[in-house]
Amino acid sequence: MQTVEARHWMLDGQVQGVGFRPFVYRLAHELGLNGWVVNRAGWVEIHTEGANAAQKAFERALIEQAPPLAEPRLLKMETVTPCLLEHFTIRDSEQQGDVEIHLPPDYFTCNDCLDELASPADRRYQYPFINCTQCGPRYTLITALPYDRTNTSMALFPLCPECRKEYEDPLNRRFHAEPIACPTCGPRLLFEDDEREVSHTDSGTALRTAVSALQSGDIVAVKGIGGYHLMCDAHNDAAILQLRERKPRPHKPLAVMFPAPAADPLQYLLQEVAPDTEECAQLLSPIRPIVLTTRKENSTLSPQIAPGLSEVGVMLPYSPLHHLLLARFDGPLVATSGNISGEPVITENETARQRLTHVT
Repeated sequence: MQTVEARHWMLDGQVQGVGFRPFVYRLAHELGLNGWVVNRAGWVEIHTEGANAAQKAFERALIEQAPPLAEPRLLKMETVTPCLLEHFTIRDSEQQGDVEIHLPPDYFTCNDCLDELASPADRRYQYPFINCTQCGPRYTLITALPYDRTNTSMALFPLCPECRKEYEDPLNRRFHAEPIACPTCGPRLLFEDDEREVSHTDSGTALRTAVSALQSGDIVAVKGIGGYHLMCDAHNDAAILQLRERKPRPHKPLAVMFPAPAADPLQYLLQEVAPDTEECAQLLSPIRPIVLTTRKENSTLSPQIAPGLSEVGVMLPYSPLHHLLLARFDGPLVATSGNISGEPVITENETARQRLTHVT
């Protein structure tokens, strides 16, 4: 007969908004441990009960097998008296004690979501707000800690039965994915054009209309994660010069965003620029930064992007909307911050309508 041991764990670091609690839940079940896991204000607390060998395996895996976006740090582990619990559960988040805040950042779209985004058979096919515990917005959704759906802007979108089933299924990668959404219950894409008195609230129509505008040489303000980008065709001299005049940004270089097919994310980018090994790694890193790299001599990018310079700032799409937009446009787009020079980045829709009308 095996002796039941009980241990109490406290971890901080990057453990909220990265699927850490679902990971702990699945790990405990795999090892036959009972107990619970709970979010506190900036850290995670775990109670486990089971055999000594399982406890040791749990301790190793807790750090070594943590989700890719997690960076857990074990603060304390102590042996406690067993409560003889019969299951392992995820408890409702609590806010008590000293707050040590680690706000989860926004993440780029993972390959699993990109596969679903491109699959006509998937119910989230072409859905511009697809996400899971491995990816998607975090920081820009949070209204309070701990990080739970009720403390995000997604609280305004009640889950449909199918999303609720995924959210509550421990074996689903959307188990406790707080920004979870789908075309039935989540936000929708909107395209507005005051000049032509056009407003499309159907996501598919809105996307097609935006791509058509870009192909026609127009400037489009695209709301991504955390703010707006002003976007136009990176091959169109007239569109870029118009953007420079209206923003105004007469001389400073502009960044370029390239399509990034899941099978070969650098396929389009390498046609125009020549990043070295380190620059390629940066482009593919989770933060999806703008990387300054050498422009190829045969590049077809407009010289108006970085006049007189042999280098250009490039980046890959990080939100599902960016992926859809770039894939349909089938080429690079200038993507500069959606703000008037010298002013803060615009994040609110109404502010964008007021401040960017003369630019787009």
